[in-house]
Amino acid sequence: MSSTDFDVLIVGAGLSGIGAAVHLQQNCPNEAYAILEGRDAIGGTWDLFRYPGIRSDSDMYTLGYRFKPWKSAKAIADGPSIRSYIRETATEHGINQHIRFGHKVTNAAWDSETARWTVTTNNSTLTCRFLYMCSGYYNYGQGHRPTWEGEAEFKGQIIHPQFWPESLDYKGKRVVVIGSGATAVTLVPAMADTAAHVTMLQRSPTWMVSRPGSDAIANALKAILPAQMAYDIVRWKNVTLGQYFYKQTRSNPGKVRELLLKRLAKLLPADYDLETHFTPGYNPWDQRLCLVPDADLFNAITAGKAEIVTDQIAKFEAGGIRLHNGTLLEADIIVTATGLRLEALGGMTVTVDGETRRTADALAYKGMMFSGIPNLAQSFGYINASWTLRSDLIADYVCRLLNHMRKTGVDIATPTPAADVVPERLAMDLQSGYVQRGADALPRSGNRAPWMVTANYKYDRKELMEGPVTDEMAFAKAGAVATERVLEAAE
Repeated sequence: MSSTDFDVLIVGAGLSGIGAAVHLQQNCPNEAYAILEGRDAIGGTWDLFRYPGIRSDSDMYTLGYRFKPWKSAKAIADGPSIRSYIRETATEHGINQHIRFGHKVTNAAWDSETARWTVTTNNSTLTCRFLYMCSGYYNYGQGHRPTWEGEAEFKGQIIHPQFWPESLDYKGKRVVVIGSGATAVTLVPAMADTAAHVTMLQRSPTWMVSRPGSDAIANALKAILPAQMAYDIVRWKNVTLGQYFYKQTRSNPGKVRELLLKRLAKLLPADYDLETHFTPGYNPWDQRLCLVPDADLFNAITAGKAEIVTDQIAKFEAGGIRLHNGTLLEADIIVTATGLRLEALGGMTVTVDGETRRTADALAYKGMMFSGIPNLAQSFGYINASWTLRSDLIADYVCRLLNHMRKTGVDIATPTPAADVVPERLAMDLQSGYVQRGADALPRSGNRAPWMVTANYKYDRKELMEGPVTDEMAFAKAGAVATERVLEAAE
């Protein structure tokens, strides 16, 4: 096989892409593959984001790979530690030699006659039998960045966390962080250690929960059991607890709201206004729940180093931000932690036999492929649990599918819904602003399996690791689809 033609092309060398390569090497050792990475380093999200305090928002026993135990005592890990974990995995499994850095994929064109994808990057053109997208779900080059009246008048710096300047010195500075999501919740306590004062300015509150940064049970088990055994036990413990909690938010939202507010009341000053600053108008997990490890945000508020202000922005002024209520939030630095911009398939265009295809027009097949698009899978994690839980399962399924195709001598696998399948909702089932703004980048979830995207790890584990690879999947040999279309046209 040539250096430009492969069995499998993996797009993205982040957490999902490196994991996919390991699964491929272990389960499909005869498949020739390469990884195309648009940037110049391994790590994906964990190499891109460099803002203060960057960390996981779920535990590493579930965010880590199933095959590589997390050994650190900290369960909620910082960005550099996660980046090292990914790079260590690549080195241990000899993945680095397969990566082509500086290859940003711009277009993928499927040809049924040859059963090949022609993949165009900014550096080269390659072909493959199967295209495996591990490029995440947001635009790396552009975050969501609203604009406000008077920005040009502001005398300080305005920064988006996605493009954090290494040289930024905020020691002794007054900082306003706009936003109430995971990035803001991470930034505020991290900057409060050295800034003069940090204000988190939110338009509306977000549900938050605190948990220890270390897992005492995990650390105890690691001291007495083999690493993989301890890791597996803790992984299942955390999956089970997480699934139970999520189920409660769906079946007993009022009870969960009450529980979260009671916990917050114990972590904040006695007279703190929970109703205004910590009680959203939606139920927990209607939007993403924010994790606060070791109560760091609440400790910063209690110590007077940080505060939360809930109001809307009227305009920027020379000295800070003027709110609708007339208050001026004085600032030397303003951080716009206003979210991500969703993007389908890394922003590449897709054609199938010359016809443009959009994932937004497709149904999601088992949460990883798309109706009418052959030989293409996307790694997409959970919204209510760690990303890697599902990306590991998707890698298992892709390998099973590839092995089935080899064994049966077919070249093409196209997810094809039956007539009774209809779209019901977005595949990412959240009311969060970034999801609603990016709806055009998301496929739809159908009304039944295998077209219904779930948030249930135990169900998906059985379905993707043991379920059939043939259900509502149309298989064909190279040229057969093109021949069939010619015959249909002749009729």
